[in-house]
Amino acid sequence: MSVTDKLAARLPLPGRLGERAERAPVVAVIRLHGVITPNPGPTTRGALSLHTVETALTKAFAHDRLAAVALEINSPGGSPTQSALIADRIRGLAEAKAHRTRSVPVLAFCEDVAASGGYWLACAADEIYAHPTSLVGSIGVISSGFGLTGLLERIGVERRIHAAGAHKVRLDPFSPQKDEDVEWLTGLQSDLHEQFAGWVRERRGDRLTGTEEELFSGEVWTGAKARGLGLVDELGTLREVIARRFPKAEISVAEPRRNLLSRLGFGSGAQLSFGRSTAATGVLQMIEGLEQRAMWNRFGL
Repeated sequence: MSVTDKLAARLPLPGRLGERAERAPVVAVIRLHGVITPNPGPTTRGALSLHTVETALTKAFAHDRLAAVALEINSPGGSPTQSALIADRIRGLAEAKAHRTRSVPVLAFCEDVAASGGYWLACAADEIYAHPTSLVGSIGVISSGFGLTGLLERIGVERRIHAAGAHKVRLDPFSPQKDEDVEWLTGLQSDLHEQFAGWVRERRGDRLTGTEEELFSGEVWTGAKARGLGLVDELGTLREVIARRFPKAEISVAEPRRNLLSRLGFGSGAQLSFGRSTAATGVLQMIEGLEQRAMWNRFGL
């Protein structure tokens, strides 16, 4: 066999080249399901943070045949900071992709609920879709907790706090509430609320049709009503929209990672001890679980 024949044998056949050139485009789906929190506890029903979604986001935008990125959102919200960090990362990756190769649309699909921080994530997309029965909005800020004054004394535990700085300790659940602390919290919430509203204005622009008093009241709407207010662009499900807009595309699903403790039923914030856990730790973990549960319950989930 001549050298030319050997080289020809190693080269792919023309038909194979054609098959490779005609490989299907990819729609990368990122599942953003759960409460948005930097410190998920042992009873958290799913948890989202920049740390847990970073790998999934990077993988989704790295496809060489990427036609679109779809955000599948089912979240009642949570941490404003983590919501903003995740949304900023999505926009950063989308802009980097456009700079390197070409721009790809980012589509958000609201499932059961995309409220508060969940809607903050949706606004990172270029287009937002919802099911008519989805719960969308809740553009506001909330802080919740429990007053446990006297509880530790009743179970025989003494709470000790030592701090330097007049305002270092605020709203301690085991101490009586102070009016000045509530005033401070209200001011903080107003600042965060305006940042949230500013993000929605920036991303939705003239697509918003409701008044500011209506849109930023903290109200939540069905997907059908949210469409009328300009909070979502169209009604539809992920499979339906992708099949219509990208009929030849393959769907690649990327899940946010969970650490070993989460897979075993513990959150990354769980405190494991070979000795006896303190009563205060147990109470606080119980409260955390109740607060996480309450976030879903506000939307009947």
